[in-house]
Amino acid sequence: MEQRNNVTEFVLLGLTQSLQGQKILFVVFLFIYIVTMVGNLLIVVTVVVSSTLNAPMYFFLGNLSVMDAVYSTTVTPNMIIDLLYEKKTISFEACMTQLFIGHLFGGAEILLLVVMAYDRYMAICKPLHYMAIMNQRICVLLLLLACVGSFVHAVVHLLFVYDLPFCGPNVINHFICDMYPLLKLACTDTYIIGLTVVANDGVICVVIFLLLLISYGVILHSLKKLSQEGRHKALSTCGSHITVVVLYFVPCIFMYVRPPSTLPIDKSLTVFYTVITPMLNPLIYTLRNVETKNAMKKLWTRQRT
Repeated sequence: MEQRNNVTEFVLLGLTQSLQGQKILFVVFLFIYIVTMVGNLLIVVTVVVSSTLNAPMYFFLGNLSVMDAVYSTTVTPNMIIDLLYEKKTISFEACMTQLFIGHLFGGAEILLLVVMAYDRYMAICKPLHYMAIMNQRICVLLLLLACVGSFVHAVVHLLFVYDLPFCGPNVINHFICDMYPLLKLACTDTYIIGLTVVANDGVICVVIFLLLLISYGVILHSLKKLSQEGRHKALSTCGSHITVVVLYFVPCIFMYVRPPSTLPIDKSLTVFYTVITPMLNPLIYTLRNVETKNAMKKLWTRQRT
């Protein structure tokens, strides 16, 4: 503990050292953050207010949007503010908080995508039993399980890092506090901890990603039983889900399914799944879902009249 207290703050190098580049990125990321918050909050309000969006899918979609908004807020505002300053510092406590909250909501999103895939499977493959199985109590229980699972995931990371001896080097070549950059600064052998990160992030991501692909494969195979209209509607919904799954999982798998190390491309990949994906999710779900678009139009018309 005494060793660790030698480092009370970390210096973040950010995305670029160019002052001109930082000004451009400030404008770009501020715009992205505003679009992210407006898009996700619009979905939440639409799901809560609209009487037509009372299916379990929209309950999960609303919660996914809440998670996207919080997840983006964990990273993006700090990054935007740092772009205005030459020296970007973050206290040890704030760094640990960012690490914990980032993995808490990132993990919750991953598990919620699994729940949403299960919901689509039940709706398309077991339509007669769907409403009986996916009742309100089950939906809330599945959401709680996703939250508990992500909490355990985040706590494991925090416990491994919090008491590591940081005895001197405090410059993080990144724009956020994450596991591999922090392990690189620790004044001890972190090989075993690095392997737990691979297991806790990489292996879990790969297993869940494969399960999701298999489940959507089963769903798509069963579409031949549906009418043309039902098939088109199911394809539209599943297409949205599959797009979000690929956008989220592929960068995460590349980041964590490898020997513990930091690579130059890590920053760009982290930007993609912490900043870009939370913005794309509401766009993907609204543009490809007729019911959501219609509910938003009704809500907008009601507000204007």
